Amino acid sequence: MSERPGRGPWVIAAHEIRDLWSSGRGPLLVFAFSVLLSAVTYLAATNQVLDYLAQRDAVDLILQVVMAVGGLVTLVVSADGISGERERGTLESLLLAPISRRDIVLGKLSAALTLWFATFLVGVLYIWVLGRFAPIVGTAVLLGLVIGTLLAFALSATGLLISAVASSNRVSLSVSLFLLLALYALTRLPATPGQSLTAELLVRVNPIGAGLHYVSGILVRGTGWTTELSYLAAPVLAAAIAGGALTITAPEIVRLTNGVSAR
Repeated sequence: MSERPGRGPWVIAAHEIRDLWSSGRGPLLVFAFSVLLSAVTYLAATNQVLDYLAQRDAVDLILQVVMAVGGLVTLVVSADGISGERERGTLESLLLAPISRRDIVLGKLSAALTLWFATFLVGVLYIWVLGRFAPIVGTAVLLGLVIGTLLAFALSATGLLISAVASSNRVSLSVSLFLLLALYALTRLPATPGQSLTAELLVRVNPIGAGLHYVSGILVRGTGWTTELSYLAAPVLAAAIAGGALTITAPEIVRLTNGVSAR
């Protein structure tokens, strides 16, 4: 039996999507995300008078939470993608199927991204609640869709790379979470009008920091879409490098034992 060319990723994606959502993992993560976003939205709406400028800040805050937490849950699912299957003893059946290992990782990547799109759709409702009278709602939704999806793709591909080479599922999840927290911590560094070249560089080379900076520039500071376009270099490079590395190395790293196969 052979798989029709080009259908491998879709077969795996359909299987992974069904497993993610029918097992309850996806709905549970989205529900937890909704509770968190409800709390943040309530605090944002009740602790300030939502004039035009404050409303911009509130919408920006919600969008940043959506992008950060949406990226987190996508990363967690991806970090379990290979190492989790390996520990549960289900990876062997996947490897014996008439599907390439590259198709396996592409299918898992596609399935993980459905969780990002689900959290994003939930986030859109909360953005509308806070900004329904402001003209920036449409801009915020478009920014979240483009920049958020770019970051989610980069994080998901990175999570799958870590999952494939990690010695255990616990190590995969720990390393992935540490990486995300480290990147996010860098975005919390205090910024001043006269910030040093080093601080500026740290923002630009950090995919998450650069992406969030670009979003805030448009929503809060009112910059044009092309004014700070150079900040998107890091997110685009991160997505391209992680996605390319995952696709190229898949035949060597997707194995029953962790690590890279010897040739």
